[in-house]
Amino acid sequence: MELIEKANQEALSRMLAAEPVLVDVVPASVAIPALKDRMILHAGPPVAWDRMCGPMQGAIAGIAVFEGWASDLEDAASKAAAGEFDFHPNHHFDAVGPMTGMTTISQPLMVVENRTYNNRAYCAVNEGLGKVMRFGGNDAEVLARLAWLRDDFGPAVGKALRSGDGIPLKHLIARGLTMGDEMHQRNVACSGLLLRELAPALARTSDDRETLATALAFIGGNDQFFLNVAMAMGKAIMDPVRNITGSSIVTAMSRNGTDFGIRVSGTGDTWFTAPVEMPKGLYFPGFTEADANPDMGDSTIVETIGLGGFAMGASPAVAGFVGAGTASDAGNFTRAMAEITAGENPEWTIPAMDYQGVPTGIDIRLVLETGLAPTINTGIAHKQPGIGQVGAGVVRAPMKCFEKALIAFAESLGVK
Repeated sequence: MELIEKANQEALSRMLAAEPVLVDVVPASVAIPALKDRMILHAGPPVAWDRMCGPMQGAIAGIAVFEGWASDLEDAASKAAAGEFDFHPNHHFDAVGPMTGMTTISQPLMVVENRTYNNRAYCAVNEGLGKVMRFGGNDAEVLARLAWLRDDFGPAVGKALRSGDGIPLKHLIARGLTMGDEMHQRNVACSGLLLRELAPALARTSDDRETLATALAFIGGNDQFFLNVAMAMGKAIMDPVRNITGSSIVTAMSRNGTDFGIRVSGTGDTWFTAPVEMPKGLYFPGFTEADANPDMGDSTIVETIGLGGFAMGASPAVAGFVGAGTASDAGNFTRAMAEITAGENPEWTIPAMDYQGVPTGIDIRLVLETGLAPTINTGIAHKQPGIGQVGAGVVRAPMKCFEKALIAFAESLGVK
């Protein structure tokens, strides 16, 4: 239909016209005024406590203790089960969060502003690797790190960013793609490029040399630091694509460890859900697939803008790391994803694929027509709370989400 084609071209135009800039780090209560005491935002579509997976429940217990809403993990779990906390998806509050995706009032959030459309999106600071809350970690070490991010790191980086005009992100992504990043499982290059941009401002605005040194070392030692920036960027790019009448472009993909959900431009903010799938990947020593939790996190927002699994051709190293085949197979993932997208991004190109632009704008019609579900690069959490990451892999979005979405999309256009 001509209406759909025009609507999808409008959606793609809005995506390509976006100008995302990292502008600040502020407490969540400042970034999201609607976020109140005892509210917990989580990754994925809506889910009740009794349906949450182990790592999600573990993270919620941990964040409740961190915020002072519970005396210990057991008390937190009891209060959660009794309905004392108010759960909502991050996506309902202009935010995203990796894996479990915890967002609460005192956490520092990175702020990305889309200057073309004057909207902002938010994501918590990446905690680093190992036992961390995004993978369900909740012990004293995890909570101490969150306190440092809240009290020292977040304010320092926010002050540095406010001292200038922010850090434009599109060119960082473009360079990162030429340096082997795909922005979901590999962020080494972009983390380094961001540090290079941020370090002078941190040095100029820091009041304490030890805080400065610790902050610089934290970013420099965290290969995944840029992931959360890329996620906020993805949300800032995709939010203006919502609510285009007749557009079949996916505006969000997200999972909570129980359900996978998508949103489609032409059907507004409705979630179309299906049971989440298990990743296929590689496991850290001592762990196997039997230990793994099903897929989770808001980080799939990067696939909706053409990165992650869609940009695998730029990152052959990731193909081996996540068990997706050999380095030479990486380009096949990108070629396949080009069959289900509305176009390419001419600013984000892959040198090893003759500078092909990353496939951009997932079209639910093409997903069902080809039978190709979106490829997602992902971390793998232990299914029990408190343990953390046990591997990394590749997962496919459930086809049932797209089937439900297409039925509703057709109904929105008066097609029976």
